[in-house]
Amino acid sequence: MPFFIRTAAPRDLQAISDLLRETWHATYDGIYGAARVSELTASWHSLDALKSRLGRLNSEFLVADDGERLGGMVFAAATEGNGRTVVLHQLYVRPGCQRAGIGRSLLAEIEGCFPQAELLRLEVEEANEPAIRFYRSVGFACTGSTANCCDDTSGIPAAVYEKRLT
Repeated sequence: MPFFIRTAAPRDLQAISDLLRETWHATYDGIYGAARVSELTASWHSLDALKSRLGRLNSEFLVADDGERLGGMVFAAATEGNGRTVVLHQLYVRPGCQRAGIGRSLLAEIEGCFPQAELLRLEVEEANEPAIRFYRSVGFACTGSTANCCDDTSGIPAAVYEKRLT
């Protein structure tokens, strides 16, 4: 069944949380251990954390839906000021749905949501080689690093990638 990209709704939050938990365990258990991943997903991917993103100004929260399940999700927000820089906070595809074009479709849709944007920025765990290969294949380049991915106190280092938008 094909996946369609649509705006996330409150009724999707549990399914999004479940998708993120599954994807994070599949991706990061080998890097951080299952206990740390459970701790992070309980905080970062809780229903309250996800709900706060639904109404955020200058942002887009999208899902890939086939009518029976969510295959992926993406959340991005323009930075303060003129909105010419957009931060891609999350782009995740369920492990069983990867390599089927869902990530590319979500990314293309999110890029179109910010017509004024000139730059798309993201942070990615340097040990997440499949994600880095994906981002490089769609035009991102590494521009630096951060000691605290996702929030100011995570202690999780990450590479910063950027893509110029035309």
